[in-house]
Amino acid sequence: MSRNSFAVIDEEKFKVFHWQTIVTTGLGVFCDGYDLSSIGIVLPLVLGTFGIAKIGGFESAMLAASALVGAAVGALLFGLLGQNGRKRFYGLDVLLMGVMAIAQAFAPDLTWLIVLRFILGIGIGADYVLSPTIMAEHANRANRGRVIGIGFGVMWPLGALFAGLLNLLLAGLGVSHDLQWRIVLAAGAVPAFTVLYLRRRMPETARYLARLAADPQAASEVIRRISGQSIAAPLQDTRSFGEVFSKHARMIFSAALLWLVFDIVIYSGILFGPSLIAKSLGLGPIEFSLLMSILFGLPAVLFYALVGLDGFGRKPVQVWGFVAAAIMLVVFAVLKQYVAAIPLLGMIVFGLYTVAINGPAAVSGAGILGVELSPTRIRTVGQSITVVGGRIGASISAFLFPLFFTRLGEVGVISLLAGVALLGAILTQILVPETAGVSLETLNDDNLPVTAAAE
Repeated sequence: MSRNSFAVIDEEKFKVFHWQTIVTTGLGVFCDGYDLSSIGIVLPLVLGTFGIAKIGGFESAMLAASALVGAAVGALLFGLLGQNGRKRFYGLDVLLMGVMAIAQAFAPDLTWLIVLRFILGIGIGADYVLSPTIMAEHANRANRGRVIGIGFGVMWPLGALFAGLLNLLLAGLGVSHDLQWRIVLAAGAVPAFTVLYLRRRMPETARYLARLAADPQAASEVIRRISGQSIAAPLQDTRSFGEVFSKHARMIFSAALLWLVFDIVIYSGILFGPSLIAKSLGLGPIEFSLLMSILFGLPAVLFYALVGLDGFGRKPVQVWGFVAAAIMLVVFAVLKQYVAAIPLLGMIVFGLYTVAINGPAAVSGAGILGVELSPTRIRTVGQSITVVGGRIGASISAFLFPLFFTRLGEVGVISLLAGVALLGAILTQILVPETAGVSLETLNDDNLPVTAAAE
């Protein structure tokens, strides 16, 4: 094993430090899932408080989209800031989310709530960039997929699940609608403030310290903390930002495109799941979504995170996930009348779709490709671009697909989404390399001149 590179980190066994990294980064991602999902859960209650009867109107669209727009802004901003230190800004993201979560509870009108959620989104976008970057740079080579898969792919839907469960609990306790939505939105501050201390104690990544901060001694100390070994640390990457970015732009924008496609396809679950199957089961849309998440979604993403990403590879998990999701969408389009009339059949179809789409959710939806296909010199900027790609996909889903739904009908839109899923499989196969089990430096042809060996 080479002692003059990051090979010591790459070859280190999965240990307590890696679990600490997962918990510290993952709790912030839990907040992301909670905060982004909670508004959809309480949207009718919010609009009712402010005297707005139409859920599908301009006001509800602005309220739903404000955090998404903020996330795009936050990703770009902290992508640039992250070039000056990962840890330096780590904690500011969850602090922003925590303060804004509480502020939502005191929003006097809808305009204020939209503004607060936009600022909240900036913190979410920051976390979308910083957390996967830190996970990847601290992780060992063999388990990098597991670290990001659990820390992002599992923790995000877990946060969304808790938002739904809290809403059901408050409704069951008979809390007034006005107080109910304020508590649900404000509760996002609890995990945010809980993890703030842990994030400030997390070490800066050795890759950043050596390659950007030009501090090989500090980098060696971090490597020693992780592995217990003293090694030579790589020198600063003196190439210009433009030189490195131009070389890797194709991979970065490919990762962004794949996240965009995934976010378009995931919207299909909203169209044919709660709208038809839930009703036939006598459940509300929120209750149905929670049930499907518990029975199918979380077990699937746990399997992909613990076994699939590093065992099968990123590309097979994503390609076959897209293909299987497309098949389930076609099955729904063909058997629509039976799916609506036979609850058990509907649950099976939607359950299999949920299992399938969580494959791409654990890859592109977890931000793995952006951090793995960007060299250390530009990693946070590369990741910020992929995050923006995902936010564009989410915006397309939120604004255009309701229009398509009116023009094409339910079966037409589901068929269109099946085609988009197949496109995602094809693009994954041809645009990006397999990254499982390969060091970040090898993936990005990152030249690593070194200092003298550490004492």
